[in-house]
This record gives sequence, C-alpha cells and structure tokens, in this order.
Amino acid sequence: MAAATFSAQASAAARVATTSRSSTSMKVAPRVAFRAAAQASTASSFTGNRMSAKAASRSSRRAAVAAQAKIGDTLEEFLLEAESDPKLRQLMMSMSEAIRTIAYKVRTASCGGTACVNSFGDEQLAVDMLADKLLFEALRYSGCCKLACSEEVPEPLDLGGSGFSVAFDPLDGSSIVDTNFSVGTIFGVWPGDELIGVTGRQQVAAGMGIYGPRTVFCIALKDAPGCHEFLLQDDGKWLHVKETENIGEGKMFSPGNLRATFDNPAYEKLIAYYVGEKYTLRYTGGMVPDVFQIIVKEKGVFTNVISPSTKAKLRLLFEVAPLALLVEKAGGASSCDGKLVSGLDIEVLKHDQRTQICYGSVGEVRRFEEYMYGESPRFSEVEAKA
Repeated sequence: MAAATFSAQASAAARVATTSRSSTSMKVAPRVAFRAAAQASTASSFTGNRMSAKAASRSSRRAAVAAQAKIGDTLEEFLLEAESDPKLRQLMMSMSEAIRTIAYKVRTASCGGTACVNSFGDEQLAVDMLADKLLFEALRYSGCCKLACSEEVPEPLDLGGSGFSVAFDPLDGSSIVDTNFSVGTIFGVWPGDELIGVTGRQQVAAGMGIYGPRTVFCIALKDAPGCHEFLLQDDGKWLHVKETENIGEGKMFSPGNLRATFDNPAYEKLIAYYVGEKYTLRYTGGMVPDVFQIIVKEKGVFTNVISPSTKAKLRLLFEVAPLALLVEKAGGASSCDGKLVSGLDIEVLKHDQRTQICYGSVGEVRRFEEYMYGESPRFSEVEAKA
C-alpha cells in the first residue's frame, strides 16, 4: 500500500499491543500498564502489532480468572482477558488492522470493474482485489497463519507462519459499494494447516468487518462466551460496545434469492407467512449487514435457499461457516444445506462448496425447517412464536 495514502491510518493502527522495554519498570495495575505500553508503541500497522512476551505472560497469569467481557475495553484488552493463546490474539489483531485499512479504502477506492474474473466466474472489482491484497498481507506479517485462501484466491497460499489457517471473503457485497450500502469482510480461523475435510465447528474464531456509517469489527471466539462488537474510534482504536448472548423472537426478515419462490413452493409459502404476519422487511442484498442486524437487534431471520432454476451461491468455507459461528455464539441458530443441521456441521469437501442457509433465532430457524422440509427435530421442544 502507498505510504502517503495510508499515513493517517497507519499512525492510528500503530497503537497496538507491543510493549516497550521501558514498561518493565512500571509499578501500576496490569490493565493500566498494558494501555500505557500500547500507547508507547512506535511500530507500523502490519509489522508492529505483535503482542509482547510480557503481555503474553501477563495474560497467562490471568488465565485462572474467568474471562469477562467489559464494555469500554479496547480490542487488545478484551483479547488479553478472553483468549489464552497469544498466536490467536495476534492473528485477530492483524485482521483488525486489515479491516481498519479496508474501511478507509472502501470510502476512496475505485469501484469500477476490471477486465478479469476470479476462478468462480465472478467479475472482480478493483476494491475487491485491494481488500484481498490487504488481508493476505496482514496475515503474512502476523507470523501466525500457515495457509490462507479467499473467495478471490480460492487455492490456499502458504504464508510461512504457523498455528492457524484462515479463509475469508474480502469484500462481501462489493457490487453494492457504489450505491453506498453497507458491505463487509467475513473470515473464519481454523487450527493447523487444513481447510479441506474440516467443519465450521472446528473454527477457533470467526469475524466480520462491517463498513457503513460506522465501522464495526464483530468477532466470536470458540472458548469465550458471546459475540462481541468493537467500534472503530476516531483515534484508530477498537472499542468494545456490545456483547450479544441471546437472539430472541421478533418479526424481522431478510429474504435472499426471492427468485426461488417462482419454482420452490415451500419457500413461497414461507415468504407468504412472513408477509401475512406483518414481519418487517430488512434486506439490503449484502449478506454481512443482513446477518449482522440479527445480532445487533437480537431478533430476526435471514434466508437464502435454492430452487430447480436457481443454484446455490453462498460459499460454505468463506461465508456460511464463519457467520454460523458468529450467530450461534450470539445465541441464535442456523440451518444449512437442506440437511436439518447447523451450518457448523457441514464438512468442507472443496473450497468452492456452495450451499443454502438460514440464520436467526432458534424459533425462526425451527419455523424455516418446518416450512421448507416438514420437520425440525433439533428444535422440537422450541416454540416458534408468531
């Protein structure tokens, strides 16, 4: 990236968890010490955001204490308390740096189509490829990523690190950037160096960046409760603003692929139910904002199904599995691939594996399965309220 273009962003991004040697003599409480040391950092955005050995040691001492999400914490502070693995903390920080940069680029980069397509046949936009490059760069410099692949570069690249493998959609909804709708980044993190033969349930973390009037970094960690939102501040810090642990019932729906109602009678009946029961329609055409609103509003349902004349478009590895972890850690549910199972339980057999999906409250996912497939054995004891 050009230094001149990104100088303002890099200045803010440099304030991450790198502890200077001089901080060793500080006689203050651990959280104050960490904040002071982070502010003393002079590292660059991608190469200098590694948490120090001292910070990692301090985190291990806290491991005996149950992690509690504290509204108002910075992302660094939250990760120190919620995640014991320093490599995973580093990787999540690196992703946050890339998302911070992409947020700036989305506001300024070209949205014109290029003369090439990706291996899936989709036209690549300039802003897609820029986001893709930034994410690969951040993961390479993290030192914690062995393999990474994206919707634009589906064959995994060896990034030379160790610990985790990452799959991501660099800019979901890029075709609506020029309309100024919200768009986002989706990613999932798997342990080791395999992205085939895995399921979403094996993810150790997932997240999405939402680029709209506000820039939000939404993450879930396998071993920490809840789904957590961090808001980008003017000074470049990520501030913890919301934790979601329960998605309740409420009349809000986001119906993807409505063309399928033409020759999928079950889907047609389900949509008719939503309309007849006066559900509020909230659909932008971008999967990230449409799913994120379920977490924010703590209610609702998102559907995207197929029919004889419409094929599945959503990728299991890059989109569906990561979002399933976020929604389910937030207290919701998912139904995937027409198999009456969670989106976390479908095995990834190929990188371009596509599927259909429903996300929402437990009651709404039960209703979805009953309308679409005639039964919902997983949720037979759950009432699907109107």
